[in-house]
Amino acid sequence: MTITLANTPVLQTERLTLRAPSSADWSAFDAFLATPRATFIRSGDYGIRETWRAFGHVIGHWVMRGFGNFVFTLRGEDRPLGMAGPWFPAGWPEQEIGWTVWSGEAEGKGYAAEAASAARRFAYDRLGWTTAVSYIDPSNHRSIALAERLGARLDAGAAHPAGDKPCLVYRHPGPEALV
Repeated sequence: MTITLANTPVLQTERLTLRAPSSADWSAFDAFLATPRATFIRSGDYGIRETWRAFGHVIGHWVMRGFGNFVFTLRGEDRPLGMAGPWFPAGWPEQEIGWTVWSGEAEGKGYAAEAASAARRFAYDRLGWTTAVSYIDPSNHRSIALAERLGARLDAGAAHPAGDKPCLVYRHPGPEALV
């Protein structure tokens, strides 16, 4: 049985469906976090306990905040390729747009940009956000390039999550700039 969150929005783009995470996504998330590709988002070495807690955090964010990361899939399919979405856990200095691509074969196809762009539009239009940042590991050149492709610019004066690894803060253009 697959357990899903109720009353969550579903977004559609040209190629993707963005939906709330479900229990069926756990194995894809876990498989991703076990790879070296997840180095930039793990807090340390891979461990099933930490991964389980991280996925609980992803699902729980929807319950606690009423929004969160969307799992993205190809339209008409339900195999999770990654996630992107608005993120604002307790203690975070600013509201964030985040993304990860779980599936290696989904990298380099523009899916993360498409999903992050739709998630940012959702945050501005439906959640009423007027600004958003992305916190990115300084060594994560692919995410830096994606943030810049989305129009985000380095904001050296912005705060970043305390206690987390050092990161760069990329500020997204506001809703008025995305007309």
